Amino acid sequence: MASGARLQLLLALWMLAAPARPVAADAGDGGWQRRGPGAAAAAVAEEERCAVERRADLSYSEFVQHYAFSRPVILQRLTDNSRFRALCSREKLLASFGDSVVRLSTANTYSYRKVDLPFQEYVEHLLHPQDPTSLGNDTLYFFGDNNFSEWASLFQHYSPPPFSLLGTTAAYSFGVAGAGSGVPFHWHGPGFSEVVYGRKVLYFPDRWWHATLNLDTSVFISTFLS
Repeated sequence: MASGARLQLLLALWMLAAPARPVAADAGDGGWQRRGPGAAAAAVAEEERCAVERRADLSYSEFVQHYAFSRPVILQRLTDNSRFRALCSREKLLASFGDSVVRLSTANTYSYRKVDLPFQEYVEHLLHPQDPTSLGNDTLYFFGDNNFSEWASLFQHYSPPPFSLLGTTAAYSFGVAGAGSGVPFHWHGPGFSEVVYGRKVLYFPDRWWHATLNLDTSVFISTFLS
């Protein structure tokens, strides 16, 4: 792919907006969003600008042939995570894990700084829209660094994408992040990033340069194939 086309595609990753399976309008936002008038129309406009291809009902052979080793794709209607989504509402996560200590990371590429504090304190005091002029190393949010034993009661209800790559093992990375937070350009191994609440989801191939921007307060889970 030409460098100009690849850059255009990478920039489009900032505008992703598609849950794995359509959710009914009355499912709400899980109590995470504080949107003003016109936010829904703005979200639709942003979604229409996304240049990453969307595929519904994709077969495994098509996935391997066209995307697994070459380019990102937004996958739709692959799994039904309605139960997991319900458990990830603000109310339910605070009731189940409010006292649990979580590790926050700075949003710079290598996540240098780490801060531990109770999940409820993070949600109530730090989970707010970020100043767009803030630097990545000044922005703390909860992604990865999960205590899988402590959060096992939640993760057991998650259905990961059914596609895998030969010789890889799946590892989850769960997070909750405020609007305007994200990670600058970076790369890592292949995997899936699935939105639960908010707007951000894609499959990313191995070593594909990308950046992440949470347009809303986002609850998400990534499945890394390593």
